[in-house]
Amino acid sequence: MQTDRIRQTVSGPLSLEDIEKFQRQGWTATAIEWQREVPGSEAAPGVENPPYGLRVGDDCLSLQEDPDEAKVLVTMMELMIQDGPYSSIAQELNRRGYATREGSKWNPVSVFKMLPRLIEAGPKIFSSEEWHRRRQQVRERKQGLPI
Repeated sequence: MQTDRIRQTVSGPLSLEDIEKFQRQGWTATAIEWQREVPGSEAAPGVENPPYGLRVGDDCLSLQEDPDEAKVLVTMMELMIQDGPYSSIAQELNRRGYATREGSKWNPVSVFKMLPRLIEAGPKIFSSEEWHRRRQQVRERKQGLPI
């Protein structure tokens, strides 16, 4: 069975009549979002970015892979496995033209801060076609075979 969804912006008080009207049309409320202004607060609303390598999907309800960031994660994982220092990993990411999500150059601290995300994304990275292709290229290089 297909489900229709609508999102309605409320510009004034919500009345019981409004709710009953939608219910008579077969709609069921599935979520209500409340907001209020906090006096003296200058802080931005609690908006959290999706994890690195993911972005908000077109449906605004799910996360989907960000191809550019996913490529950086795979490269970073490969460099981590080679057991290089964070400074070398950052230099290599920058040499390849990869920037952080904020558009800045990688540095040892920004690489270190990616460790929790790499641990989380590891199983998906290790089972990806991209990872298997890279591993095969490494094996061929070690054996002196043309790539």
